[in-house]
Amino acid sequence: MGEWEDGLMFVKICGLREPATLRAAIDGGADAVGFVMAPGSPRTISPADAHALVALVPDEIETVGVFRSQSIDEVLAMAAAAGVQTIQFHGHEPIADLDRARAQGYGVIRALSVPEYLAELEADPDRMGDYRLLLDAPIPGAGIPFDPSLLLTHRPAGPWLLAGGLTPGNVAALIDQVRPGGVDVSSGVESSRGVKNVGLIADFIAAARSTR
Repeated sequence: MGEWEDGLMFVKICGLREPATLRAAIDGGADAVGFVMAPGSPRTISPADAHALVALVPDEIETVGVFRSQSIDEVLAMAAAAGVQTIQFHGHEPIADLDRARAQGYGVIRALSVPEYLAELEADPDRMGDYRLLLDAPIPGAGIPFDPSLLLTHRPAGPWLLAGGLTPGNVAALIDQVRPGGVDVSSGVESSRGVKNVGLIADFIAAARSTR
């Protein structure tokens, strides 16, 4: 993951639950689509319903299951039932859980808030490992941005995605400011909380791609 040879920004649309909005992400040229299988989110989908959507996704688009503070056994079982290619860990899971998911053949994305990332980087840089990072706002999925200047001198060395409060209106400027390898959006392409908007999905992808 990262900057492709053609220079396009990697774009992930997350929190999809319906065929129409999934199709908007696919038709708009998203590189990855995400399905939230963590409890308590307005975007939560069952593994069975996620499986039906995954079946509609072309092979070249990455399918991601998003989990938060769930046991690794539950995560692996749900990911298998959904048929996703990649697991996104979003709840302070130990590195051993990420290692186990990779050993089972899954791609892995490790999501951290920017304050968590900076604190961990200062305390133990080696703990970052070689997993793809997703750097988010302190409250994921809330649509609340963080101060991107925090990353100007501490950008990850490896591939990473920027998330947290991104919208079609601000994504291009934030990409230009912090230069991530990719971007991830959920609430920023919704007409109401948990309800994706096909027009906003298309606008977001176009805005992100306009930077390269």
